[in-house]
Amino acid sequence: MTGRFRRLDETGRASVRLAVDGEEITALEGDTLMVAMLASGLALRSAEFGPERRAGFCLMGACQDCWVRDKAGNRLRACSTPVAAGMSITTQPLPADWSVAP
Repeated sequence: MTGRFRRLDETGRASVRLAVDGEEITALEGDTLMVAMLASGLALRSAEFGPERRAGFCLMGACQDCWVRDKAGNRLRACSTPVAAGMSITTQPLPADWSVAP
């Protein structure tokens, strides 16, 4: 799959494997989640008002466009979170649980 980002340099770093929405991808040590996902042909999330997939907006941690979640449900900014071996993230929002009263 052709990625939205294409690596031009620094190809000698060690490989790191991680999972995004259950799909295994390979990144390079030191990459952010955003770089890993977009270089692998993935998008960061779905658009709220249509079928389009989003690729991030500001690319520097100032907006809210690149949130992803880890296995524990913690929100991570894909543009500033470094990849780690064995990491598993999801781009899907958590389901709402309206059965629990505050």
